[in-house]
Amino acid sequence: MNLASYLERTARAHGEAPAVFVGEELRLTYAQLAQRTAALAGHLQQRLGVAPGERVAIYASNCLEYLEALHAILWIGAISVPINYKLHVKELEYILGNCEPRVLLVSPDLAATVAGLGQAPAHVLVMGSADYGRALEHPGVSLVGRAPDDVASLFYTSGTTGRPKGVMQTHANLQAMTVCYLADVDAVDPQDVMVYAAPMSHGAGLYNYVHMLKGARHLVPASGGFDPAELAQLAARVGRLSLFAAPTMVKRLVEHVEATGADPSGFKTIVYGGGPMYVEHILHALELFGPRFVQIYGQGECPMTITTLSRAELWDRGHPRWTERLASVGRPHSLVEVRVVDAQGHALPAGEIGEVVVRGTPVMPGYWRHPEATRSTLRDGWLCTGDTGALDEDGFLTLKDRSKDLIISGGSNIYPREVEEVLLLHPDVAEVSVVGAPDEEWGEVVAAFVVLRPGAVLDEAALDRLCLENLARFKRPKRYLQVELLPKNSYGKVLKTELRQRLQA
Repeated sequence: MNLASYLERTARAHGEAPAVFVGEELRLTYAQLAQRTAALAGHLQQRLGVAPGERVAIYASNCLEYLEALHAILWIGAISVPINYKLHVKELEYILGNCEPRVLLVSPDLAATVAGLGQAPAHVLVMGSADYGRALEHPGVSLVGRAPDDVASLFYTSGTTGRPKGVMQTHANLQAMTVCYLADVDAVDPQDVMVYAAPMSHGAGLYNYVHMLKGARHLVPASGGFDPAELAQLAARVGRLSLFAAPTMVKRLVEHVEATGADPSGFKTIVYGGGPMYVEHILHALELFGPRFVQIYGQGECPMTITTLSRAELWDRGHPRWTERLASVGRPHSLVEVRVVDAQGHALPAGEIGEVVVRGTPVMPGYWRHPEATRSTLRDGWLCTGDTGALDEDGFLTLKDRSKDLIISGGSNIYPREVEEVLLLHPDVAEVSVVGAPDEEWGEVVAAFVVLRPGAVLDEAALDRLCLENLARFKRPKRYLQVELLPKNSYGKVLKTELRQRLQA
């Protein structure tokens, strides 16, 4: 079944229902959204010659047109390629060269970047332009049927270990993601409002399918992105907001609510993921917001759908292992299996640390035009995530770190996150990232890059005492480096590779 059928079916059953808002203004009903989508699909198919299986890329900031573009591409059986607009132009050029799209859809604010490319796709259509307006006047076309294993989307990884790789996400993968959201993350009804505060090219955009299926409302902030004050105002004036947010976004939203005294009751569900959420931070968020959070752990290779820490589990303060569970990423989604394995691929017992591997309907079939990477990542039907972790007796998964981020000092393994969790207990520490520094005697020693709160002074002795009170002595950082900001990629993940390079400079 074609994933775009979610929109078609909702429009047929509830055409007059509100579909898309920009800020607080209703722009499209479901009938109007479906009509525009079918027209754009007709233009792509009949005027620009896009055939089933061909790629159409979207290079755009968050906007109303993003939703209709995603569905128009799927509508005709083509493959959508959403590209993060925060990427460097060289990364953009590489992705376009790798996927070879017949058409590139671009938002007006990024049109100049595309115009400056050395080689652009044959057809470039600027959203909101006169040409785009004419495309929306094209006669609509019928939905093209697709098999479950047909590729629906290419999601390009952030490239932290080299060139970005195009994850092939099939219609079945994304339908399984939708089912898992409804089974394990949250119930959705037509009065719910999905807010696209994070880039629609990433996880936030994927959740549109869940809300399209259930006939819920979609809201693009007037700012086009993440603004804590704007979100708080929308929560107060619109209500029932659901959003996907990286942990850094949650932290900023919580700080805004605390500083202004804003009422968070208009937020229905805040799903967070995409990076570590430290226990200290989620405890503070729960204290201010109450039971409004759900954590998910996923990768592009298993989109948004490896494990979830449910609203109830996050709020189960009476459980004897509550704080332990807050440090976990929850239990496997309904349609996936999760194991922790050793270097030979053998399953490890509860409590032992190894690589996290996953299998199930949401797992990708492979990387676009990259058979070597596919073979090394998919082994015997299991997706090798590259993350290390441990399962407890109840099936809760606690991640340690990426395998490549493990610090080995004097033959002992040190997981950066456990050191970071302790350092964040100090009231002067706003952010921290721990990496291994080369050392002639020990091989590696722990180095901590620390961002302090305004007005604070780095007190290495106090941080040492804190670590010695909570960690084995060999895990204590041997170096503290104060920085104004931690380097992050376009998805908000700390670039530990760059931090390691600084130590070698």
